[in-house]
Parts: sequence; C-alpha cells; structure tokens
Amino acid sequence: MPQPWTLHSDGRTIAEGEIVGPTERLTWPRTIGFGAQHVVAMFGATFLVPLLTGFPPSATLFFSGVGTMLFLIITGNRLPSYLGSSFAFIAPIGAATATDGMGGALFGIMVIGILLAVVGGIVMITGTGWIDALMPPVVSGAIVALIGLNLAPVAADNFGKAPWTALVTLAAVLLIAVAFRGLTARLSIVVGVVIGYAFALVAGDIDFTAVGQAAWIGLPDFHTPTAAWSVLPTFLPVVLVLVAENVGHVRSVAHLTGDQSLNRRTGRALLADGLATTLAGAGGGSGTTTYGENIGVMAATRVYSTAAYWVAGVTAVLLGLSPKIGALINTIPVGVLGGITTALYGLIGIIGVKIWIDNRVDFSRPVNQFTAAVALVIGIGNLTITLGDLVFTGIALGTIAAVVVFHVMTTVERLRSDAAA
Repeated sequence: MPQPWTLHSDGRTIAEGEIVGPTERLTWPRTIGFGAQHVVAMFGATFLVPLLTGFPPSATLFFSGVGTMLFLIITGNRLPSYLGSSFAFIAPIGAATATDGMGGALFGIMVIGILLAVVGGIVMITGTGWIDALMPPVVSGAIVALIGLNLAPVAADNFGKAPWTALVTLAAVLLIAVAFRGLTARLSIVVGVVIGYAFALVAGDIDFTAVGQAAWIGLPDFHTPTAAWSVLPTFLPVVLVLVAENVGHVRSVAHLTGDQSLNRRTGRALLADGLATTLAGAGGGSGTTTYGENIGVMAATRVYSTAAYWVAGVTAVLLGLSPKIGALINTIPVGVLGGITTALYGLIGIIGVKIWIDNRVDFSRPVNQFTAAVALVIGIGNLTITLGDLVFTGIALGTIAAVVVFHVMTTVERLRSDAAA
C-alpha cells in the first residue's frame, strides 16, 4: 500500500545538492504548485493525441488522471510519473478508426493494455534481462523511429490544408525552443499551439458555437470498444514501444534520484501502465505511457515527490469533468495541427535516433546497418500485407523486421564465428 510522505527539511527550502525524494514532500501549497507544473508539462502532448485521432479530449484527460493515480498506488508512491497519451497509438488508431470506427480502435487499445499488464507481471517475476535481449538499442531505436516517421504523410496533409497557419505554428515552436530556457523551452509545443491558435482566430478560422453550448460540468464523452480482431496487427508493435518507454523512464528516475532500488519496480510500472491503458480503452480514452516531459520538470526543480503527481492526477480528472474544456480543445484548427505534427512526428523519429546515439550503436556492423535500414524503409514506405482479414501495415511489418533481421543476422554471424574458430 502507498505510504504517506515525510516533510523535507522545513518544507520550504531545498538545500544545494539535495532533492525532494519520491516519499517526501514540501508544504502543501508548494506541493500543489509543483503539481500544477506537471499538469502544464503533460497537457500539450496529452490533449494532442485525441485531437489528432478524433477521440474525445474530455475522456482522454479523465483517464490520464485516473491512470496516473492508479500508477502511484501500484508502485507504492515510490515512482514519480505522469501517465499521459502515448503518441505510439496515433497511427494504429487512425488505421483502425478508418476501417472499424472508434469502437475498433478502443478494442485495440484495450488489448494492448492487457498485454502490457501481462508483460509487467512477467517482469515482476523474471526481471528485465529478457527485454534487453529481445530489443537491444538498435532494435528499440528503429521501432520508435519508424513509428514517428510513418506518420509523416499525415503531418503533410494537415499542413497543406492551412499552410500559413501551419507555418506560423511551426515557426513559433522552433523559435520558443531555442529562445528560452527551462520549463518555457520544454513547453514549446504548447506555446506554439497558443500562437498558432491566436493567428487562426484573427484569420476567422475558429468556430466557438460548440464551446458556448457545452456545459461547464458534466461526465466525459465515454465510448465503449467493439471487438475487431483485424486491427490487432497494427496495434501489437505498440507494446514494444510502451515497454521501452516505461523501462527507460524507471531507469532515468532511478539515476536522477540516486536510488537504484527503484529499478526493481519496473514490473509494477509496466503492470500499472497496462491497467491504465486497458481502463482507457474500455471507456473511450487514449492509451497511456510514462511522460518524459515530466521527468524534465523534476530534473529542473529537483522535486521528485509523488505527492505532486497526485495533485496532477486529480487536476486532470477535474479537467476531464468539464465538457466545455473538451469543446474548447476541439476548436484547435487543422493548420495548427499541421505545424505541430510536422515537428512532433519528426521528434518521435529523432527519439529513436537518440536511443542509438545514447547507447553507442555501432553502425559499421552490417547487422546494425540492415536492422535499421530495412525497418525504416518498411515503416516510412508503409509497406502493407493482407492475410485474410488481417492487415499488416508498415508499423507492424517494420517492427517485425527489426526484431527478426537483428536476431537472424546475429545468429548467423555467431555461427560463422564458431565455425571459423
């Protein structure tokens, strides 16, 4: 069961070289303030996913808050994290919605959540060694990169529908990212949305009719899944991405807090994210993942208190209970989305490249060269194969290719070395 927090020092100051640990807190007014920062940090990315996929923002915000609190309970208040909308779901949701509607997409999300929870249970028993063996950095980096780059045509389509608004939005994102430091720079996507929205407002491209008609308080726009097994091939690679994100998040927090024992909670983190994603899929929300944006906030403030995340989770639930806020989010025009996604989808691709760089992947080795090359071309080109009712798109095939190419080539390489010896 989660344990209560102890007051750090006098609850007001953080001495040089110290941090506020996960099981500590500052005074409640300060803790609420830090929780508000986490809300701001997660909000831009969390609401963008439903906006891009056509899912109800109110339900997504609601389930992200519920999922965050569930995560904190399952990890015993020891692992600070916010569970926001995962970008890995964008392409599968789009494909599933086109063929089987929102219900089919929610079914895919729910199944992925169940599978992730199962993986979490296995990791709690066996540890993470088998994950590292299945997905070494060259494989995990390729999977993350191809998911982002596979979405490039969507960004281009949005950009082309309102190029001037998209250009203003994109320029704002780029300039904010380099003109400022700290939290403002990390929130360049949010600020870019605000600036692009203002431009579109002046241009008369926004209709507030739905906002005026929406109630201030009400239940989120819940939806239920409908069984659509044909969508699963597109969704299955997302499990690998969520595993990699959660493992990386736990390791980052353990490193930043200097508490390596947190790595032993990786299985609980995966289980919690899996259950949160399952719950979201069952009710109309987007699949969740641990958020790097909030790690950045913790690194900047040196406050790792899970109490602040309880504040953020409760706030997200309250935001989800306001239909007017959901309606306001839905007024963001396609041009703004075009500018944001041009940067955002590319950044997802670059995260994959960063995984290679951080882990010093040796691309002079043919195994690594071909693992990345084949997976990326399949993903970006969106190679598609149909087997009966099942459709395997570029993301699924690229993911399969990354895993299979690496392990087959590595095995052949090892057998050749053994034979030569």
